[in-house]
Amino acid sequence: MTGRSLPVATLSIPCPCRFVRAALWAALPLALILVSAAQSGSAQAGPYERTYRQSKSAVEKALKELQPSMSGRLPALEGFASSGDHPLNRYQRAYYQSAVQVSSTASGESLVRVNTKVTAWYADSIPSRSGYQLLTSNGRIESDLLDQLSDLLATRPSAASENKGATLPVISAPMPKSPETGRTFSSSAEAGLTPQQLADSKNSLKPIDRMTDRSATGLQAEAASLEEVLKNQAHPKNLVAIKKSGTPVVATPSLNGKTLFLASAHDEFEMLDFNVDWVHVRISGLSRGWIWRTSLEMPEGISDIPQAGASATLVAADLFQVTREETAPFPGDWEPLRGKNVKIISVQKIQENEKDSGARAKLEFAKSLLDKNYAELAAKSQELAGVVLIFDSVDGGMIAATLPTVQQWKAGTLSDAALWHQCYFDPPETFTVAGPAGGQ
Repeated sequence: MTGRSLPVATLSIPCPCRFVRAALWAALPLALILVSAAQSGSAQAGPYERTYRQSKSAVEKALKELQPSMSGRLPALEGFASSGDHPLNRYQRAYYQSAVQVSSTASGESLVRVNTKVTAWYADSIPSRSGYQLLTSNGRIESDLLDQLSDLLATRPSAASENKGATLPVISAPMPKSPETGRTFSSSAEAGLTPQQLADSKNSLKPIDRMTDRSATGLQAEAASLEEVLKNQAHPKNLVAIKKSGTPVVATPSLNGKTLFLASAHDEFEMLDFNVDWVHVRISGLSRGWIWRTSLEMPEGISDIPQAGASATLVAADLFQVTREETAPFPGDWEPLRGKNVKIISVQKIQENEKDSGARAKLEFAKSLLDKNYAELAAKSQELAGVVLIFDSVDGGMIAATLPTVQQWKAGTLSDAALWHQCYFDPPETFTVAGPAGGQ
């Protein structure tokens, strides 16, 4: 199957047998379908669609409110686009643009089709080959938009209930007056009514006026409620913002968790939960991730640095002491430092049974040592490839960092979380920090 079909007009069937010719012509539609399927298989996936019971006008009105969600920047391509000719990690500055088409069905419902284009800058090793490329969406963006539309339409009354509660407008027009008497002309029906009948007919209109007033009051209350909802949507109170570019968003709340992507400064995410060290965020749709708490600007009323960590540096200085410093080959099998000379710093607990000398305190003390020894490491960059911290205790462990990583951290281009994710931990579980959900 080559993916190209010959025009039907040029297809010839040399067999003189009438029955064989008929069989071939009968099989031709199937062959054309298979060729078409092969051609469509190499193209971008078609639009995603969903049917809603609301009218076309109601759906289009809801889509106007979702307009900001139909285009924007993607935090990463992984999970949003299908891999094509190049690995997704070779792309940068990913953006998406969704086009929505609404059509009415025979039953009065609405069919919504969503088609999304994903573009990103491809960075090739040869600069002349770099440039923006169109990628294939994997359907997550389309499904997420359709889910948002479903949620928005579910909060609105149906057309039937709206018509049921509606009242007919009362049209009032001035009546022409007679030039002789100054009285207004009336219809023939009103002219035949007695004064008492006219008074009764006017009194009968008062309930309708009261219904109109009650309807207007209800509409005002609903409008005020919608304004409050829009205000909360425009200024959400559960957003967290990234402090520094390069902050990792990981799959699990662990310093050794898989990095999903690196967030840029000022990127915002919806906070789902948090603990002493980690914040659980929504990436997009059903995608979730974890971010180191000190790397975020927390919502109002929640500290970026938890109370437990605010004094951790001072406490760590009273828990550990440096017992030995030396230069030697890296004592491990980590590829970035394998066989290279490093500065090895041995650390011990001042009191072995100290209960507060856990993973968090070790990380704080390690951070203080990296800061303290950076000047020496930079001065000996030709001799030393990195630094190793060894905690000599029953629950000890080893932390290793390369000199370029420490340099980036000191320059402020790496957050604390990004620093730890580029370090080597042995054993990893010794430096796992976690706290109770929702805790401070």
